Amino acid sequence: MVLFAPNGLGHPRLGMAISRRRVPLAHERNRVRRLVRESFRLHQGQLGGFDFVVMAQGKLAASDDLSRQKSLEWHWNHLATRCSRFSAGSSGDTSAS
Repeated sequence: MVLFAPNGLGHPRLGMAISRRRVPLAHERNRVRRLVRESFRLHQGQLGGFDFVVMAQGKLAASDDLSRQKSLEWHWNHLATRCSRFSAGSSGDTSAS
């Protein structure tokens, strides 16, 4: 799940909540964090002035890197369209699951 809110800075910021409950091994949590950071870095140009918080849900520990990347890709593309609508004055929910 990715939550977002406007930050008024003109550039996106990233936060993460990768819990031990969802990803029990520390090296796997670090791997997930690196993957999220790299994916965010590649997509930040289309995200605008918003804060994003990526929260681990489901069986993240059991998934492989390719499925994690595909999920992140979908989230960033979905959020880019939602952020552009939100910036244009449309109100709504500020989360994407």
